[in-house]
Amino acid sequence: MNGKDNEYEFVKNLNNKKIQNLNPLLNSLLKYLFPNESEDAIIKCWLNHYPQKTDILIKVNSHIKGISLKIGNKNSVHVEPVTEFVHFLTENNVSNESIIEYLKYHYADGTTNGSGIQRIGVLDYKKCHQQEIDKINQELNNVELLKKAINRFVIQGNNSDFKIDAIVYGSVNDFLWLSKEEILEVLLRKRNHYSTGIHFSNLFVQPQNRCLNYNKKYENTRNNVQIKWYGLFDDIMENLYYKNNRKV
Repeated sequence: MNGKDNEYEFVKNLNNKKIQNLNPLLNSLLKYLFPNESEDAIIKCWLNHYPQKTDILIKVNSHIKGISLKIGNKNSVHVEPVTEFVHFLTENNVSNESIIEYLKYHYADGTTNGSGIQRIGVLDYKKCHQQEIDKINQELNNVELLKKAINRFVIQGNNSDFKIDAIVYGSVNDFLWLSKEEILEVLLRKRNHYSTGIHFSNLFVQPQNRCLNYNKKYENTRNNVQIKWYGLFDDIMENLYYKNNRKV
């Protein structure tokens, strides 16, 4: 099942249903999202057709909640032009040195604008530039910048006034989820984890396509930054373990 099919399945299983008639997982999620609504309340659910963090909207009486849905591996949570990403770094006082080094990492062709002739893969780039990557990560993972990045890449985005209320990983009959508060907690807890890639906590930064084969069809995507949450499932499971042990 692809992401769009999964969104339709959630809408189909929620729209015009009563909370009390949902499967146990959906029932638990709806009770969290709408703790003050009765179980016989009628749910309205629809797709968000705008390119925002919210994939589906759920309404019970006058209250509306936004959900981000993810399925599969290597989950992409955000894409934006590299120029906008650089602007975000600049306005948050990331050093010019780190910005320049990021652009070199992004294009991996010896330039900061993608005009170089010889492009190399990320593993080859890391062999010669791991020290520079580590310095970038030191700047990106300070707490205040990390909070803004999590909000931009996962919770709210850069083109919406609304924040998601939860991120759901899986299908209607088999899913896990994090509230927006838990998303922030999980990623802040992992801000000091070491990685050889450029990252904000467990959100990894990369070009949408390195286009090493110079395929014209994908050349434009080389100028986009993509943020991936590779360990989303593991982080949700770890959060469940963390919460259960915190209660003991």
